[in-house]
Amino acid sequence: MNKKINLAVVFGGRSGEHEVSLSSARGVMKNLDKEKYNVIPIAITKGGNWLIGDKGEEYMKMNEDKIGKEGAISLADSQKLVTIKDSEKSISNYAEGELKAKIDLVFPILHGPFGEDGRLQGMLDMLGVPYVFSGVLAHAIGMNKPKAKIIAGQAGVPVAKDLVINKNEKYNLDEIIEKLSLPLMVKPSELGSSVGISLVKTKEDLEKGIQDAFSHGDEVILEQYVKGKEYTVTVMGGDEPRALAVTEIIPLISEFYDYKAKYEDGGSKHVIPAEISKEDEEKLKGYAVSTFKSIGCSDLARVDFLWSERENEYYFTDINTIPGMTPTSLAPEAAALAGMNFTQFLDALIEGATKRNKK
Repeated sequence: MNKKINLAVVFGGRSGEHEVSLSSARGVMKNLDKEKYNVIPIAITKGGNWLIGDKGEEYMKMNEDKIGKEGAISLADSQKLVTIKDSEKSISNYAEGELKAKIDLVFPILHGPFGEDGRLQGMLDMLGVPYVFSGVLAHAIGMNKPKAKIIAGQAGVPVAKDLVINKNEKYNLDEIIEKLSLPLMVKPSELGSSVGISLVKTKEDLEKGIQDAFSHGDEVILEQYVKGKEYTVTVMGGDEPRALAVTEIIPLISEFYDYKAKYEDGGSKHVIPAEISKEDEEKLKGYAVSTFKSIGCSDLARVDFLWSERENEYYFTDINTIPGMTPTSLAPEAAALAGMNFTQFLDALIEGATKRNKK
């Protein structure tokens, strides 16, 4: 009989997607095959403390009613199980709880900065601990929307016109409007789950949208608005990645696929497989795989596109190197259509990561 894998599921984190991470982690932990894995929950609080094993499980249970709700867990509430004072925290005591066995593999379910941007992966590399999903560079590029667009564009994938501004530099609203026209999209350069994103239609809204985006980071990307339909393609694998079914995303309560449309009940409708021509399906899958490979991803990523009805072209908008992982999230839905239930989907990711780390 094969020995069980000691699998650490890391969730939470210091980003604005803390609650979304808990939702994904709950879905993963409920569907992991307990005959194959000893699951070790590790919660990272909003203050950056690590709660391991039973403490990590307690953190998840304590916040059960707040899972998936943006900003529902305050910093003070997030720190309730932490006994180490901030003034006492050091490299030797940032973690609390008992680790009863050596970790064989980490399954990081952290969305946004400090978990999906390569920082956690760099730490694990230094410790020699293998993990699921991409390496440092791919996560870092994928998290930075302007950099990801540059790489995808160089790989031949169409991208919309954009402008990047930093918090410490002056900007001119009229010049922005002249270059990109209205309406346009305003996004924090390094955040996911549509947090801080706005569709602006007036000069006043543009100023407000920029300030809101800057509250989530020091860099903002302003992007030409592509009026049309939204699509996403899940890509799995390593050296020879494959694209799963194309999904059309139809927001039902918003003009675009924002945080509410993503996470509120009835917020959006997923059409999978998308009702597009075979030619367009192959084009989108080709764009998705090219993006995945050019950024250097491993195991899994979800690549988002907008179709311009005026130009009849698909534009790359974003790549999610740790996509949502609830049973009803887009990537598991695509896996289900490919014949993998959620448990089999998780097995495939873990097996892929294990093989890659044995090379």
